[in-house]
Amino acid sequence: MTTGNSHNFVITGFTVKDIRFPTSRNLDGSDAMNTAPDYSAAYVIFYTDSSSGLEGHGLTFTIGRGNDLCVAAIKEIAQKVVGRTFDSIASDMGGLWYELVGDSQLRWLGPEKGVMHLSTAAVVNALWDLYAKAEHKPLWKLLVDMTPEELVACVPFRYIEDALTQEETLKMLKKLQGTRNMRETEIKKVGFPAYTTAAGWLGYSDEKIRTLCREAMAHGWNDFKLKVGADIKDDIRRAKIIREEIGPNRKLMVDANQVWGVTDAIKNMHILAEYNPYWIEEPTNPDDILGHAAISKAITPIGVATGEHCHNRVMFKQFFQTDAMKFCQLDTFRLGGVNEVLAVILMAAKFKIPVCPHGGGVGLSESALHISLFDYICVSGSLENRILEYVGHLHEHFLDPVTIKNGRYLVPEKAGYSSEMYQKSLNEFEFPQGKAWTS
Repeated sequence: MTTGNSHNFVITGFTVKDIRFPTSRNLDGSDAMNTAPDYSAAYVIFYTDSSSGLEGHGLTFTIGRGNDLCVAAIKEIAQKVVGRTFDSIASDMGGLWYELVGDSQLRWLGPEKGVMHLSTAAVVNALWDLYAKAEHKPLWKLLVDMTPEELVACVPFRYIEDALTQEETLKMLKKLQGTRNMRETEIKKVGFPAYTTAAGWLGYSDEKIRTLCREAMAHGWNDFKLKVGADIKDDIRRAKIIREEIGPNRKLMVDANQVWGVTDAIKNMHILAEYNPYWIEEPTNPDDILGHAAISKAITPIGVATGEHCHNRVMFKQFFQTDAMKFCQLDTFRLGGVNEVLAVILMAAKFKIPVCPHGGGVGLSESALHISLFDYICVSGSLENRILEYVGHLHEHFLDPVTIKNGRYLVPEKAGYSSEMYQKSLNEFEFPQGKAWTS
């Protein structure tokens, strides 16, 4: 990259930690498919011999058991970069991405999906965090300051060039290059639009939902999401409660977390249409692209939002090509890190699908904000139909937590990918020896 800075330091080693938060105790994060999740992070730290002690922190999100599988996989992937100078990494982030996903023996366990891809995300995102810190910039700003040619060099186009070519991408990025500064200045003033899921977890009582809605509106929130899918009668009652509380003009999104079949999704959304939902999120199995297309066609004008469980850019390509989603909810930890996220953002722009990333997990709001800012400033140039999820718990464990004001995200200014946790939190919630688990 032509950043003008030299990064001659060497990556000397790494640590991987199994971090789990006991959110199941209060049913925070509960939904129809995941009734008692413990929000968790497989967390990697890269160490360097830089004079300033630079470290790269990255994570991937799980909901408890199985986090140890990601920890084991991260160890296999992370060792590939130990001993390298960071100059050699930063000069070819795209090539490194292909190398990390291309190990023939590890690739067999994917390819580019499941535990291996989740773990790849942690490693790749930690390297981008390190890169941004070395440049003294937040990740979004590091990306915004890259030339179109540098950005294209980072994108994995393999398997998607039938939908988006490098030439098209370069043209797209150059078109908005001259007005980036204008949008950067504007978004710092107004903040990025957000919606809250904090009032609508499935395990919450009706009284708690009402109370949380009122508290949220008092703090400037206008857009809300409700978990549905356990029982349609309960869904009707709870949707009625939220609509009564928030009124007719605020947005209400509903999220079934994959629990319905295609027929049930269509039937149930025709019932819930009375409460004017803006979208239905994950209405059926996340791999069923044609099923999503059928649902989308049948329930218009309600939109279909999905993507948090899409394994890779190839799945997104087919969702876009078949008009199976109206809102792209990519997950910055399920895709293979920043490089593959860039590929999906660029494809979404070509197909005119707004990107509204998944923010419901440990560190996901923090990372998704960087991606949404880049999308607005460099790729889409628009905030129309773009809104970013906010979940109100676990931010206190991060050195650079997201900040919300009047229902909008403030723009992060600290260097890095906002992925670094406090050492105290890492110690307390490391599984199984941390105090949160031993006590």
